[in-house]
Amino acid sequence: MRKSRDLTGRRFGKLTAVEPTGEQKNGYTIWSCICDCGNVVRAPSRYLKYGWVTSCGCQEKKPRYEDLTGKRFGKLVVVSKAEGHDERGRLLWNCVCDCGNTIVTPGGQLRGGYRKSCGCLSRPPLKDLTGKVFGNLTVIAYDGKRDRKHYWKCVCKCGKETSVCQYSLTSGHTTSCGCMNRPSETKHFVEGTCIENIRSRKVPKNNTSGIRGVYKSVRSGKWCAQITFQGKTRYLGCYSTLEEAEKARKSGEKLFDEFLARYDAEHENAQEKAGHEQKQDGRVQVQVEDALEQTERVRNQVHKEMRTGVQRMRRKKSMQYA
Repeated sequence: MRKSRDLTGRRFGKLTAVEPTGEQKNGYTIWSCICDCGNVVRAPSRYLKYGWVTSCGCQEKKPRYEDLTGKRFGKLVVVSKAEGHDERGRLLWNCVCDCGNTIVTPGGQLRGGYRKSCGCLSRPPLKDLTGKVFGNLTVIAYDGKRDRKHYWKCVCKCGKETSVCQYSLTSGHTTSCGCMNRPSETKHFVEGTCIENIRSRKVPKNNTSGIRGVYKSVRSGKWCAQITFQGKTRYLGCYSTLEEAEKARKSGEKLFDEFLARYDAEHENAQEKAGHEQKQDGRVQVQVEDALEQTERVRNQVHKEMRTGVQRMRRKKSMQYA
């Protein structure tokens, strides 16, 4: 049996050991102790020696988290602890930025250096566009940051609301919700391929050979041919003469022809189906209108007969009184 040490008179925090109780817990003697507040508690000798029990419970427990109030992290100064936690269970803190904005952010992002401002230091820098007009769009509110881009909620003159990235507004790339786009300027992408681009076969302005997809290699001095289809560039080879490179390019453009033929067939079938459905809808509409007209005619006939019957009854009554 383990020999217990005499702890009489020894202090452990706010507790003073008085006498052993004669009981044991897991082989350790339980001692009767008196707290500085006057309460009497019982605790095993092991708990007292290792500091696991230092009071009767009157001692206020220290928070398990680090108090960040008043500390500065970059341009942010922590004001107070916010209520609740984020989706990961992390503590939230109320912070004030040097620019005047207030944010709520997890303490881990502050201590790790991941959050140093309200967003005014972000790249690209956040600009206040509220109330500004860009073409037909008027900025009404900030819509957050997604994919490293700042987005602004805008209302168009046509009344539709849309979300546009900051760069598209300031550069003039986007000036409406889409209501001002001409149908001929609207591009259609199918399977990663722009239908208008492969159909036009227009030679780019920076092309030096005069043939689309053909360029002269600076290293070898030969004419190289390539073709881009469905987001991938295919190398068609290098040739000594421009005519051979043009021939290879023409051969590669068969991909465009097959793709356009399939697209046109599917598009035509879709239009025919839409037209057929529209015709059916028109027939149903005509049938509904005919039924309504027939119902109106029957109702008018019934009202006419009722009026005629009432007039006959009145005549009979007048004749009887006469």
